[in-house]
Amino acid sequence: MIGDFEQRRVKLSTGVELDTVDMGPKDAPALIFLHGFPESHRTWRHQLPHFAERFRCIAPDQRGYRGSSKPQDAADYSPDKLIADIFALADALDVDAFTIVGHDWGGAIAWGVAIGGQPGGLHPAWSGRVTRAVIANAPHPAIFQRLLLTNAEQREASQYIRVFRDPASDALIEDQGIAGLLAKAFAGRVPSGGTQPPEEIARLLADWEDRDACRAMINWYRASPADVPSMDDPYADPPTIPFPKLTIPTLVVWALDDVALPACNLDGIEELVPSASIVKVPGCGHFVPWEAPDAVNAAMDEFLARS
Repeated sequence: MIGDFEQRRVKLSTGVELDTVDMGPKDAPALIFLHGFPESHRTWRHQLPHFAERFRCIAPDQRGYRGSSKPQDAADYSPDKLIADIFALADALDVDAFTIVGHDWGGAIAWGVAIGGQPGGLHPAWSGRVTRAVIANAPHPAIFQRLLLTNAEQREASQYIRVFRDPASDALIEDQGIAGLLAKAFAGRVPSGGTQPPEEIARLLADWEDRDACRAMINWYRASPADVPSMDDPYADPPTIPFPKLTIPTLVVWALDDVALPACNLDGIEELVPSASIVKVPGCGHFVPWEAPDAVNAAMDEFLARS
């Protein structure tokens, strides 16, 4: 059993406050860990102690989660705002350059943080601040959108997003919280091949009792620009729009038994991320940081040592 991590409340220039784990030497290279849906900083409970001996490990409960600020307007969860939160968090903690680490939705934001903050990145004020990226089971945005439009396997796997976005789900969220919505959206499919220890399940269920948090978590999906067609919509290649390459050292860890994100999300990644190192984890479901922590830690150890 892994106990609680000490958190501090950090007020950001973006107008929200995030409960944040900040452990390890303050003068060591910084790793910022971003969790996904529907979890918390505890996604990284096996990584934080492992890396805190050598790195400053920072892991917020992101906007909308647990005790952090929970604005209720979907527009407050657009990717630009979620990305800005991470640079604002680094500013508030006096961190200049950092390695971004993300899983699931946290990985989606990590792609944006890395692309915006790499040397010569999209955002001039952030350019050069992100030195490396580690992404675990989070698709590259350009690849994911292409697959949604062209690939039946990924489109079918993503139909739960349409359920999350449907206003008719609001009553279910109010009545049963995220647990009820997950049961409806995945309809018998389990989004992970692993099992949480009972104490972790209890933590999640307690977090999900907060209906403001439940609505906020779903707003991440409702504010996303991703186009998720129905299974009846036609298949067609997306418009050809140049996408900026990610040139910093990047590790992509991919568990191969992910029912929501099949491994076809790796196809073509070398064109968009020329420096990518790919580590595949067989026999593991979506939540690879805690389902296969030894594999994730070993891959990160090797990557951080050589980059």
